[in-house]
Amino acid sequence: MSLPSPGPGAARWSTPARLIDLVRSRPGVTRAVAAQELGIGSGAATDLMARMRRLDLLDESPAPAQGRGRPTTILEPHPAGPLVVIAELSPTGWRVATADLCGEPRIEAAAGRLRGGPDRVLADMADAIGAVVQRDPSRVRAVSVSVAGAVLDDRLVQFTPLGWTDVDLTPLTANLLADSDIPMLVANDATLAGLAEARTGSARGVGTALHLIIAVGLGGALVVDGVPVVGAHGGAGEYGHVPFGDPAKQCPCGAHGCWDLTIDGRALAEHLREPPPDNAFDYAHELLRQHSAGASDERHQRAFDRVAAALGRGIAGLVSIHDPDMVTLGGLATPLRAAAPEPFEAAYRAGLMSFRKHLPSPVVDGIHGDDGPLHGAALRGVDHVTTVDALAQWAQR
Repeated sequence: MSLPSPGPGAARWSTPARLIDLVRSRPGVTRAVAAQELGIGSGAATDLMARMRRLDLLDESPAPAQGRGRPTTILEPHPAGPLVVIAELSPTGWRVATADLCGEPRIEAAAGRLRGGPDRVLADMADAIGAVVQRDPSRVRAVSVSVAGAVLDDRLVQFTPLGWTDVDLTPLTANLLADSDIPMLVANDATLAGLAEARTGSARGVGTALHLIIAVGLGGALVVDGVPVVGAHGGAGEYGHVPFGDPAKQCPCGAHGCWDLTIDGRALAEHLREPPPDNAFDYAHELLRQHSAGASDERHQRAFDRVAAALGRGIAGLVSIHDPDMVTLGGLATPLRAAAPEPFEAAYRAGLMSFRKHLPSPVVDGIHGDDGPLHGAALRGVDHVTTVDALAQWAQR
């Protein structure tokens, strides 16, 4: 969607946009603290909040009393304010959620299993999205979509778990009202999980963060100052298809030697001399569950050792490429490392250039877990609806 030209009056939205960003990044912030952060006096803060309430953007509630002095208020999203609808397509099912200006997703509908082909799945998701929008269409300002596969613009070009290729995602918004002008924002799940970790997770406040997530294969995102590097068409971060693996092996993506084939359930099955699993994610998850319960044997431990080493070695290569302040892990990457921490660490250290070995980029677990893509999609949607242009358009609705 192209927003109208803001014109000379758009400058008046600069301070409100900064205030909303402050409320998002500092939950529970008081009006007094917000005024100090914005560099405005108490009178100007009162006028600003009155304007935000009239426009259904922000509201206030009494702050807990803290000694003497004038009471202040906590700033929060207005109950009638803008909403983002989030749609998440993962190897294990789909979810539809909503988020207000604070960007905290609330689940509205979900399916724990993907039934049928892409047309059927997208139609079911479109029904759920349409039902949410139709409850209050004037509040919904964007649909933010997370997909566990390679994306280019509005197309899912590869969804490895089910073998889908070149799937048009625009049917997800087919059930919206005919006169609605709600944009759809599509991104890879690992990119969005990286955004979530950089903004509200383990890498919060870190200048350059690299996030990696394993499900069926591996994806990731380089996030610089809270903004993911997405490439020309949204396809950046496909680190699983870097040729860190065996060049004799062809990946379902069409390339040879992909790192993907060395670090997920397919690799575990190969090391265990078992048939390729129908669902590599569920297969790896079950092996890791058994390991954490103490039900693994030496043969399983050797498989975990080899996969963890392949993961650590590849991360060392990416550290050489990107020089991140921190690396965060999500999805199956976290328990895979935990299943074989010493082989992981040894391979990671061995793969680093000499000058990095004394102070390597720390590799830490993300805090959002499997909900990282959902949180990231919410944040991306709220970013879109709180630009100066979007706020001016909201005020004219």
